[in-house]
Amino acid sequence: MATSRPRRSSDLVDLIIDQWSREIPDLDVGSIGVLGRLHRCDLRYQALVSEILAEFNLTTASFDVLASLRRSGPDYRRTAGQLAEIGLVSSGGITQRIDRLVDAGLVERSKEPHDRRIVYIQLTAEGKDLIDTVLQRHFDEQNTLLAGLNRAEQRQLAQLLSRLEVSLEMAERRRDEPNLDAG
Repeated sequence: MATSRPRRSSDLVDLIIDQWSREIPDLDVGSIGVLGRLHRCDLRYQALVSEILAEFNLTTASFDVLASLRRSGPDYRRTAGQLAEIGLVSSGGITQRIDRLVDAGLVERSKEPHDRRIVYIQLTAEGKDLIDTVLQRHFDEQNTLLAGLNRAEQRQLAQLLSRLEVSLEMAERRRDEPNLDAG
C-alpha cells in the first residue's frame, strides 16, 4: 500500500500543490503558491467588503466612485474620464455608475462655465457624509483583516504585491506586443 507524503500545512493551496506534484511530478506549479493564495484571499476580501458596503446600499463600483471623489480633495469633483483613470475598478460602465449615484443624491453633474463640454461629477453634502461614514467602517475592517500580520509584515507584503503588479503588467505588455519573429 502506497503512502502519501505528509502535507506541508493545512493550507488548501499546499494540498493542491501536493496533488499536482504527485500526478505530474515534472510540472512546475510553484506559481499556485502565490497566485492561488492571492486569488483565494481576494475572493474572501471581496465578499467581506461587499457585505459591509451592502449595509450602506453601495456596491464596490459605487464605493469606488465616491471614494475617488472624496480623496480628490476640496471641491470633491472630477470628470468621468478622470474617475475612470484613478479608480480601483474597471472603467466600463462609469456613466451608469454615475447615473445611479446622481439618482441617489450622492453626486451631481456640473458643467465647466468656460467650456460647457467639460462635465464634472461632484460629491453632494449627503454623498460626502455617507462616504466619510463608510470609509471609517471600511478601513477599521481592513485593519481587522490584517491583524494577523504585524506592521513590518504588512509593509513587506505591500512592497511584494507592488512588485507582483509590475510583473503582471510586464507580462501583459509582452503578450500584447506583436510577434516580431513571425513572418
